[in-house]
Amino acid sequence: MTLDPEDLRLAVYRDLARTGRAPTTTELASRLDLSAPKVRDGLRALAAARHIVLGADDRVLMAHPFATIPLGFSVMGRETLWWGGCAWDSFALPPLLPDEPEVLVSTRCPGCGRALAWVVGRDAPPAGEQVAHFLVPVTRMWDDVVQTCGNQRLFCGPACVEGWLAATGNERGYLMDLATLWRLASHWYEGRLEPGYTRREPSAAAAYFASVGLRGPFWGLDE
Repeated sequence: MTLDPEDLRLAVYRDLARTGRAPTTTELASRLDLSAPKVRDGLRALAAARHIVLGADDRVLMAHPFATIPLGFSVMGRETLWWGGCAWDSFALPPLLPDEPEVLVSTRCPGCGRALAWVVGRDAPPAGEQVAHFLVPVTRMWDDVVQTCGNQRLFCGPACVEGWLAATGNERGYLMDLATLWRLASHWYEGRLEPGYTRREPSAAAAYFASVGLRGPFWGLDE
């Protein structure tokens, strides 16, 4: 049979949404009635188009906002546990999960190690004084997307961010409060589990970022 890239993309995303794990090449080949080499080629094409991120063994590492590797966040629904790819992706899960009106997002502050958790839903941002720190500017996020996601973290507050920056030698990126993070995440992946989805490139999304209150060159904006 001929490989339909959209069927393959949806199979990966919908399995991750339903179970928290990505289907294997063998499972995809059986489901789509294709050979394993054809599925691997299809996965590599999806990775080249930035729909998914593959490891060296062609295993799906990420299909944003879902992840299959620990990057600092766990997201718990009523019956399913997901890895959150980053702060942005973890807050983006509820809008994509019709059976999960809210989830529990858990992490540790990289600055002090304190356990942090929020109930994140679709209707309003969670309360809290914590902040998100994005290390990598938007125009460079896909240079090394795993490194980018691993450094989009949530901290107790600005003091913990400054302590972490001093300890790691990193330069300060962009800080935002929980309400801004929630607005950023709420509609970014809209339609991703449906046929015909068109990716939104961060480097070309200045208008979207401005609409949720993000400003400055970090987000591809001049002001």
